[in-house]
Amino acid sequence: MKKIVLIFAAMLAMAQMNAAANDNAVTANEAPVATVAADDDGESAYQHPFKDDDESTKHWSLTSSGFYVGMGVKHNWDYINNSFEIGILNIAAVNYNSLHGQNISLGVGIHHRSYSIKRPNMLVRGENNSIVGIEQYPSVDINEIKNRSSNLNMVALQFPLMFSQKIVKKLDLTVAGILNWNTHATVDNHYELNKVEYDTHFKNLKQNKVNFDFLGSLTWDQFGIYCRYTPGKFFKDGYGPEIKQTWTLGITIGL
Repeated sequence: MKKIVLIFAAMLAMAQMNAAANDNAVTANEAPVATVAADDDGESAYQHPFKDDDESTKHWSLTSSGFYVGMGVKHNWDYINNSFEIGILNIAAVNYNSLHGQNISLGVGIHHRSYSIKRPNMLVRGENNSIVGIEQYPSVDINEIKNRSSNLNMVALQFPLMFSQKIVKKLDLTVAGILNWNTHATVDNHYELNKVEYDTHFKNLKQNKVNFDFLGSLTWDQFGIYCRYTPGKFFKDGYGPEIKQTWTLGITIGL
């Protein structure tokens, strides 16, 4: 009888040891699964309200972006009929992505703007061929002048410092301060008088080489609208009309 009791006790002890070993094995096997799940997620339970799950996992990148075209809606000089601009904000830029919906970039782009002068006036060279003035077209009867156009054109390298905030999944708000290096400026006139066409072009203008613009845009996916404000003067003091405080509205692609 004692042998039976001893055998039963030994069997019970072995069963308990096996159960404990199985529990330890399950715990050991489950721990890596939990760890892998945490690694796959890679984030805490808190989610930033502007977080986009499709964003890149890299903070720093080189980008190009921001083709735009726009029309001037407000000018401070009464002789301006309208203005037109086109360009690329960033031919190349260094971009920092917070991975929570914010981007900051600094880049270089190209900007072209053209001012059209109201008829019957045209831009002309003044004294010393360095001052730009305004006169009427050369005819007693202005109705004899056909195909009239007088434009002030400017090309600049631009260096935008941009901040972008994701509002919802595809909607972004962008603001920028832009330094412009005005590399080239020309006046182009054209008219027809007595069936003879006249074209005059002159350059080497005394434009301000550096000025600043401010830009704001709202973008849905790749398409958006923007507003650009140019507070500074186009010409140096005394070398041309006081063109400043230009407002432009337009569309953007890929900003």
